[in-house]
Amino acid sequence: MIHASQRLAVCTFATLLALGCASKPAWELPPPAPTDAPVVQGDALTRSELANGMKVLVLEDHRIPRVALSVTVRRGEAMVDPKRAGLASFTAELMKRGAGDRDALALATAVDEIGAGLSVSAGWDSMTVSVSGLSRDLPMLIEILGDVALRPSFDRREAVRARTETLAAIEKAKDAPATLARWYTYQALFEGHRYGIPAGGNTLTVAGLDAAAARRFHGEVFVPNNAIFSASGDVRAEAMLELAHRTFGAMPRAEVPAAGAAPSLPAPTAMKILIVDRPDLEQAQIRVAHDGIARTDPDRVAVNIMNSILGGSGFSSRLMASVRADAGLTYGVHSGFGMRRQPSLFVVSTFTRVAEVRTVVDLLLAELERMRTEPPSEDELAPARTLVTGSFSLGLETSDAVIGGLVDLDVHGLPEDSLDTYRSRVRAVTVEDTAREALRRLHPGRVAIVLVGPAAQLQPQLAGLGPVEVVKP
Repeated sequence: MIHASQRLAVCTFATLLALGCASKPAWELPPPAPTDAPVVQGDALTRSELANGMKVLVLEDHRIPRVALSVTVRRGEAMVDPKRAGLASFTAELMKRGAGDRDALALATAVDEIGAGLSVSAGWDSMTVSVSGLSRDLPMLIEILGDVALRPSFDRREAVRARTETLAAIEKAKDAPATLARWYTYQALFEGHRYGIPAGGNTLTVAGLDAAAARRFHGEVFVPNNAIFSASGDVRAEAMLELAHRTFGAMPRAEVPAAGAAPSLPAPTAMKILIVDRPDLEQAQIRVAHDGIARTDPDRVAVNIMNSILGGSGFSSRLMASVRADAGLTYGVHSGFGMRRQPSLFVVSTFTRVAEVRTVVDLLLAELERMRTEPPSEDELAPARTLVTGSFSLGLETSDAVIGGLVDLDVHGLPEDSLDTYRSRVRAVTVEDTAREALRRLHPGRVAIVLVGPAAQLQPQLAGLGPVEVVKP
């Protein structure tokens, strides 16, 4: 005899079985149709501006009792004289080493006592001071942020320590072949321009930095009409606007320094080959590069999709299929465009056995040319669109990431709705768009080829490819 509960279970199982037999498994079903929606829902985002010109962005997210606060200025290493390269990074480091009434130890202790985080960073186009912690500690967090952003100590002894540590780090970094490849690639493309020197500077430029230089630089760039205050997490917009006014409202307006000159383009004007001699290496680092596009380029979305198919999408890219899957000559190969206020570079990066360098270089150049002559098909374009939109969405899963994206738009002067419209702009990219951008943006005939490895074995392989210069790291 079957009880009622058993009959229900049997019926339920039969229903599920019938449904399962009548339909495909979930992993074989097409994905749901994409829908566009604002990145920030409802009235969670508040935009404002203080009387002195400081922008204010507040993103409320009350799911967890955490808050993140930042001050970002729209200038960074790109504006620094090449002879003082690394000054913005040096200034950022000193700002963490004492501010307000606290020396370096007291500041670190104050942050640790509330389980908070403090960072000061310098990029090419901006500098950012950030603090984060529990929302119950908001008064202390805003106090620390205000001190570090407005009243850093720039202690002379800390400056000496920071300079010594930076110089030691630069020397140590020279041991990494990939780091050398990156440094010399920029030098090959932008010699004489700020982009030609690493963001953190080199031994010659850093050696001349001191506390006074950092103090002057801070005074130039940390002005309210050059700054954005942002808050995200378990905060209330009205309260944050009041805190922003109380903490930063008294800052006087000042002239904003120039952002930095654009590099001379095209770069390079003809093929050039540079070997950084490392006789101890059995694998060589390879970079193939030329000038790229600016962060604000109107065709940047189509360029990004084209590059995703070329070498920006991991195992599904053409470069990976050619150099790794078919030829078996590397574990990884990647291509990408630097996105800065001024056009920087496009670079393909990989590595291989020393004996196979010429073969890999020829494959890379061939794939660049093939992208120009055999542009992406719709079969390649469709998954690339999906990958790019999916990566974009994954990158905005937290309120911190969303507010960071909004601040980046402000830094580069992009439309406020750029995040909201991004997915639809990606889906609008056509085969014709990627074909056009491949012809406009890829220049295999005038690349800089930078190799890090044993020059005695590499130089003979490059015969007939172009003039070769050998340097010691």
